[in-house]
Amino acid sequence: MSEVTTIPVLPCASMPETLAFYGALGFEVTHQQTTPNVYAATRRGDVHLHFMGLKRLDPRESYSTCLVLVPEVERLHETFSEGLRRAYGKVPVAGFPRISRMKKGQSRFTVVDVAGNSVIFIRRDAPDDDDEAGSRSSSRLGRALGAAARLRDFKNDDAAAAKVLDVALARTEDADAPLERARALAARLELAVALGEEARARALRAELDEAPLSEEERAQIRPQLDAIDALERSQR
Repeated sequence: MSEVTTIPVLPCASMPETLAFYGALGFEVTHQQTTPNVYAATRRGDVHLHFMGLKRLDPRESYSTCLVLVPEVERLHETFSEGLRRAYGKVPVAGFPRISRMKKGQSRFTVVDVAGNSVIFIRRDAPDDDDEAGSRSSSRLGRALGAAARLRDFKNDDAAAAKVLDVALARTEDADAPLERARALAARLELAVALGEEARARALRAELDEAPLSEEERAQIRPQLDAIDALERSQR
């Protein structure tokens, strides 16, 4: 079985746009044809992706997904993000195409191409469950954070993740847990930036600035805020 190779064939409406997108990620075109059917083959190292032309394809209705197991994901995400920044002027994190965001220690990220195909890059030794999303927390805000992380990182659904956090933050019984609320506010702030919700982002930053946190607690959420600042810079 070691000689067996499986190559996904994904649909696309515009082959030139699709190949330009994957070219920005470092894929090379190894074959391309227009007759008898539109078809192209690409490769980046040991990763092969092929594409077929499909007229009137709507990326909003695409469900095509491919999993790619790789040795590591953080440097690869940085490489892809930089390539997309050069190609599109900024790192696209919403719409089509886009790349999902990464936080330190995350085991996967998703690239969605111009046709709506999702290519999920997963660290080979990643756990089978979603513990990294905080699924074991017993508090309401903690559970909401875990659910939002799963929606954001695994399902690539920022809008649904934002709704989960909005519902949780609207309730006030967690006022005696300021650090957990601050983490939820920071997570929602990241989503507001990604979704282009400027007014919401300003309000969330103001609430975070006023949060009753100790210096040690503020240091704990500083990496989240630094990542959000980097995301904002990538959108300019």
